[in-house]
Amino acid sequence: MMPLLLRRRGVLRAAAAATAIALPLALASPADADPSVGAQQAALKSIKAPGVKGHLRALQSIADANGGTRASGTPGYAASRDYVVGKLKKAGYKVTVQPFQFPYFQENSTGVLNQISPDARTYTPTPPDGSVVGEFATMTYSGSGDVTGTVQAVDLTLPPTPEPSSTSGCETADFAGFTAGNIALLQRGTCTFEIKATNAQAAGASAVIIMNEGQPGRDETLQGTLGQPNFTVPVVGVSFVVGEDLASPAGTVVRVKTDTTSENRTTYNVIADSKWGRGDRLVMGGAHLDSVPAGPGINDNGSGSAALLELATHVGNLPTKNKLRFAWWGAEELGLLGSVHYVAGLSAAEQAKIKLYLNYDMVASPNYAFKIYDGDDSDATGAPAGPPGSDEIEKTFEKYFDTLRIGHVGTDFDGRSDYGPFMDAGIPSGGLFTGAEGIKTPEEAAMFGGTAGEAYDHCYHQACDTISNINDKALAVNTGAMAHSALVYAYSSDLPGPDVRPAPAANRTAKAAAHDHGGLTK
Repeated sequence: MMPLLLRRRGVLRAAAAATAIALPLALASPADADPSVGAQQAALKSIKAPGVKGHLRALQSIADANGGTRASGTPGYAASRDYVVGKLKKAGYKVTVQPFQFPYFQENSTGVLNQISPDARTYTPTPPDGSVVGEFATMTYSGSGDVTGTVQAVDLTLPPTPEPSSTSGCETADFAGFTAGNIALLQRGTCTFEIKATNAQAAGASAVIIMNEGQPGRDETLQGTLGQPNFTVPVVGVSFVVGEDLASPAGTVVRVKTDTTSENRTTYNVIADSKWGRGDRLVMGGAHLDSVPAGPGINDNGSGSAALLELATHVGNLPTKNKLRFAWWGAEELGLLGSVHYVAGLSAAEQAKIKLYLNYDMVASPNYAFKIYDGDDSDATGAPAGPPGSDEIEKTFEKYFDTLRIGHVGTDFDGRSDYGPFMDAGIPSGGLFTGAEGIKTPEEAAMFGGTAGEAYDHCYHQACDTISNINDKALAVNTGAMAHSALVYAYSSDLPGPDVRPAPAANRTAKAAAHDHGGLTK
């Protein structure tokens, strides 16, 4: 249903209905822009919604031909990379394909956790697509196996203390009396799941079960990550209640089965530089290209990738003052690995050339809200303000939406997407987002339409994130905002932020876990 706001305002009705995304000249060109405004207007008029949807259909076809996924380390991702590279080269960009190693993980089939004795019981699983959360879940980077054995509790704290304190499995001494071949039952606490599972495997555990610790907010089914593919035995997380059930009586026998692929693989970033502009004044935009293994990822993040590609192919030949650089990141879904690798590989001098970074991750959610990253922390929610200049970027996006009389809200820099490593380097950052698994508020439903009380994207990280999971209005409006910001900064003599970049703020990226978007590590 068309939002009420659109019915009342003809300018918005036209913006949503038109197939071409064309911006007013005042928006496309800053006050000090190059005289070639005609070229800018021509480029903007050439950026059309059908072009973006064409890229999305291509990504869907790639997924269909490759097992329904475009995850990094799979043929579907390689084909997505080649598609983007081909379009960029045809548009005249200097394209760099940057390989890097990353820890690949996929759960191939649904796990099994059964109590054999003293009571026969089947615990409900969390399927690989995460569509529901059961009583247990296979941990990311778990090994494979089908094991039946005796449960042996290791240094559990039952009942739990009021505050998190359990050191279960954190020291090798915890396993001094452990019987090799038993199944280790551990408790969440003060060290990482990786440390716990490593110690258990070294002690001869045939499988590892990690229960939640038991305090309020720490009692649900654990869905965590082991950090890297160093495990050959099954490792699953369970709720506190299931853990208590398995801990007593002593000698409980269970079956644990996991079916995973966990190994190091190679994936790629794609970096494209335009021919024009000063190489020491880079205006950079990026979007992650990979999906999760469970699905084709057409909203997450085909939407940002396709919109960025359509933008790039139509502005690369403009004689800009500042050089445009666009990036499509690999392995974002496993913890921003592509963007982290890219930024870490830049010298301080190369980092200093990047004057700002604009991030586009999920820009067409079906139950969307128009969200702009809160560069000045005016919402006073979560993370502090971004590096100096991030506030100016937020205002640039706000100007676009305000001129078209489209509502917008802020969204926190929570470290869950590829702006993270750029912010760590002190680079002014911003971007757009339409929501993931979060729930739409009544206020947002009044502003944007859609349904309050439901997820922005009900297919988030699932097989149903297909071409039918795209909201065309959100895609069109955000593509226009992306084009607007790119050209404003491409021609600007006064870019956001100070001339001398400050020392990086406290590391945010280290806090970011997988873009599941937030897999627990401990």
